[in-house]
Amino acid sequence: MTWTRRSFFATAAAPLFAQKSAPGPRPNIVLVLADDLAAWMLGCYGNQEIRTPNIDRIGDAGTRFINSFCCTPASSASVATLFTGRTPAQHGIQDFLTSSPTANPPQGQSAPPASFANEIMISDLLAQGGYRCGYVGKWHMGNDEKPGHGFSYTAIAGGKGYQDPTLSVNGSGVNEKGYLAEVLTRHACSFIDQQQKGTPFFLTVGHANPHVPYEGHPGKYYEMYKGSKFESFGIQPAAAHALLGKEYLEDPVANMRRCAAAVTALDDQIPALQKKLLEKGFFENTIFIFTSGNGILLGRHGLWSNGHASDPINMFDEVVGVPMIWQWPGRVPTHSGRPELVSAYDFLPTICDAAGVKPPANRNLCGRSYLLPVTNRPLPKKQSWQNVVFGQFRYTDMVRDNYYKLVLRHDGQGPNELYDMRKDPRERVNQYENASFVTVRDSLAKQLTAWRQKYA
Repeated sequence: MTWTRRSFFATAAAPLFAQKSAPGPRPNIVLVLADDLAAWMLGCYGNQEIRTPNIDRIGDAGTRFINSFCCTPASSASVATLFTGRTPAQHGIQDFLTSSPTANPPQGQSAPPASFANEIMISDLLAQGGYRCGYVGKWHMGNDEKPGHGFSYTAIAGGKGYQDPTLSVNGSGVNEKGYLAEVLTRHACSFIDQQQKGTPFFLTVGHANPHVPYEGHPGKYYEMYKGSKFESFGIQPAAAHALLGKEYLEDPVANMRRCAAAVTALDDQIPALQKKLLEKGFFENTIFIFTSGNGILLGRHGLWSNGHASDPINMFDEVVGVPMIWQWPGRVPTHSGRPELVSAYDFLPTICDAAGVKPPANRNLCGRSYLLPVTNRPLPKKQSWQNVVFGQFRYTDMVRDNYYKLVLRHDGQGPNELYDMRKDPRERVNQYENASFVTVRDSLAKQLTAWRQKYA
């Protein structure tokens, strides 16, 4: 059979409408993890200028969370929370990891604390429960050559370039030829090829796209955007307090074209993964998840990068709002959007719930499973979903509900902020000192203090 995108996705969507009446074998889980990709940058989240047709089709064939957030808008800290279900104050990775952290203002940390080796990750739990676990791509949580944590197969990408990468494959250095995203897809498909029916697997594909540098992607993707103006993005002049990535604000449209090329190049990796699952007969019993570690601003608020785009640190929705899309044939509804507010720290208990393994004991987890909402099943009687999420990034904390967002900074690191998210979704008017909002402000501050004290 000759595969085209149309025939592939027609085949892929076919079983999605069949509802299973009895539980089947434990599902396989494939997690595709982007870097520096905000929810607002995707077509299925409303963007009409960056082309993401394959990610959008996952949304059509499954369910996306409209209000999904990372806990920390910086890569290493965010992914550590995703995999452990614990806050940066608990697991100890407070920022992205770098060999040359700068001190003023704080950007990055040199390594995880020694205690991080004792953290329990999703992969540890799944491996103990009989899953075969593989990780391909950017790890960025320390011990990159040999991550451990239950992964029996690893192909970890090092360096920052996108061409001819060097990978650590099960601890051995391998020099690869070609484009990084395609190399990672090949390793991911190789891992799937090695799997056998009857033994569930968990595969993470951690892409670097669209993280800087914006050079090194195949030329056809740059060609797609040569005339794009990104007029809907809401570009603003560079802010006085712009920090990380401020050099890209000198020519924002040209740099957006290159960033958009990186996003579409990532999008083009999706069909090969799903085709491989179909060929191996795994598709119907696989949860396919797409998300990102954190978002970026791309000129909004006069800033470019993530939480470090400004001094002091920012917690704008553009940097904390990330995609969370689930596809699971026969279990997760198609063409569905869930309104619940969910966080990266909810991911571990949800995956445990789906895979039938117990969350780790005595870890003081702050998350809750959203398996019932994502599969469109009712919560138990007299229980409701509490639509509130929290964020933590060094000296900055955030609490957000459906109506308001409060950002508190400590140690004299800048102004506090309060936004009316219904009337001001782009967070342009700070209401923190507005006497009309004092009751809301104090109520959110009380919730945030209680959360910090409980999950420190």
